Amino acid sequence: MQHGSLPPAQKSDAAAEKAAADKPQQSLYGGVTSRRVTVRDLAAAKQRGERWPMLTAYDAPTAAVFDEAGIPVLLVGDSAGNCHLGYENTVPVTMDEMVMMSAAVVRGTKRAMIVADLPFGAYQESPAQALRNAVRLMKEAGVGAVKLEGGERSAAATELLVQAGVPVMAHLGLTPQSVHAFGGYPVQGRGDEAAHQLLRDAKTAQAAGAFAVVLEAVPAELATQVTSSVHIPTVGIGAGVGCDAQVLVWTDMAGMTGGRVPKFVKQYADLRATLGDAARAFSADVIGGSFPAAEHTFH
Repeated sequence: MQHGSLPPAQKSDAAAEKAAADKPQQSLYGGVTSRRVTVRDLAAAKQRGERWPMLTAYDAPTAAVFDEAGIPVLLVGDSAGNCHLGYENTVPVTMDEMVMMSAAVVRGTKRAMIVADLPFGAYQESPAQALRNAVRLMKEAGVGAVKLEGGERSAAATELLVQAGVPVMAHLGLTPQSVHAFGGYPVQGRGDEAAHQLLRDAKTAQAAGAFAVVLEAVPAELATQVTSSVHIPTVGIGAGVGCDAQVLVWTDMAGMTGGRVPKFVKQYADLRATLGDAARAFSADVIGGSFPAAEHTFH
């Protein structure tokens, strides 16, 4: 037997395992699998007409909770700038911060596909810059894909990344990295010209090789039209129910965000109040001398 070859029985087992790994799973949400969700699974879900959820995550323990809950795709978004790192917007987020947070999310998960944002300034200079930073996220953090904003304006970068083996999720509509150019966070795609441009952007992103496209803050009717016009999944956030998937920033979804939240957010919990209550109860126990009690003490 030649060095490195397998006996026939082991070859058969290995082939069976590979076939199982290559076969798209039949359910994205909560499906049982021994591997991570892939772009082929997302494409198969689009063909089946299966809707699926996506959430952001920025650290290992939170990502683990969402992974165990069956969320098939987690986005390490530069939204961390607003809701995790204390910045006013996403613009200040750095590549080093994205790599650190992305690596933590990867370490905290077993099944979910991890997508990481290329932050502002990490890809606008040139396609080569985009590739260099995308490779950092894949090699240093271990993510399965990257996300970048723009359709036609990012087509060359998307094409180069895909040719190099980097799966790309596009982001259209309200692109938060352009907050200063937009003068805020207005709804995008209103009016015939803007709608036609967004549709062109989606088709261009698809032609460049993107495996999915996020549609943020666009009219529901336009998002539905885009979804039916492309064969890749659309992920809506403030884009109506006609998209293939929906994403929310987890701190918005779980009620951790203080103050006003966007119209498109539904809060499924009030963790801010829960944590505040826990902190006040802890403080009362410490001040009153009831913590630590005997069961919390070593002798």
